[in-house]
Amino acid sequence: MPQHAINPNVSVDCVIFSFNNQELEVLLIERSAGNTDKVDEIKALPGNLIYEDETLDCAAERVLTELTGLENIFLEQVYTFGDPDRISKKHDQDWLRSIRAHPEARVITVAYTSLINKERFNLTPSSFARNAVWVKVKDVPQLGFDHNDILEKALDHLKQKIYIKPLGYELLPDRFTLAQLQKLYEAILDDKFDKRNFRRKILRTYFIVPLNEKQQGVAHKPAGLYRFDKSLFHQM
Repeated sequence: MPQHAINPNVSVDCVIFSFNNQELEVLLIERSAGNTDKVDEIKALPGNLIYEDETLDCAAERVLTELTGLENIFLEQVYTFGDPDRISKKHDQDWLRSIRAHPEARVITVAYTSLINKERFNLTPSSFARNAVWVKVKDVPQLGFDHNDILEKALDHLKQKIYIKPLGYELLPDRFTLAQLQKLYEAILDDKFDKRNFRRKILRTYFIVPLNEKQQGVAHKPAGLYRFDKSLFHQM
């Protein structure tokens, strides 16, 4: 088998979330049309076919780096999408013909997801990704292929995991207020919480540790600061 031979039937797609202190965002790419300078008007999740000589996990890491420049990101496998019609849209077929040797091949994709602090990474898109952009989840347009379905599945996965895994705390400063923490949970769960009830519930978990410090340089009454202790994390 030639090294790096492409498997035309298996791909990986990456759903990368971040938090802008108010709302949840997702990383999308603007596709170039083949070897031209034209940018495809349809955005998509970062994804591509796998190599025959790599694992799915390695493929997800490689594809994400190639298309966005993001490296050393923990990726979690979410779901497998294999509908026979998932690449049946004419616009997507036309685009595939411009970049793939087997544009008509049925493709099964394995979706991965991650939640990162975008301020800690620089986007350097390449390959057929002419640009990589952060888009508010609520503002995501119609994407290529079945990527809206993949995004929804990743969101559901995130919502199910938020209370049983320490997701999202890397999105906060090392020292944060309970108001910042509440905004994070509300963004992920797409819900609004009563401040008093949220604080009572979150402080019962014990993994949120109060510090003997308050905010500095704020116009309003400074709030107390907390930190996240991963060693104390347990299910709420």
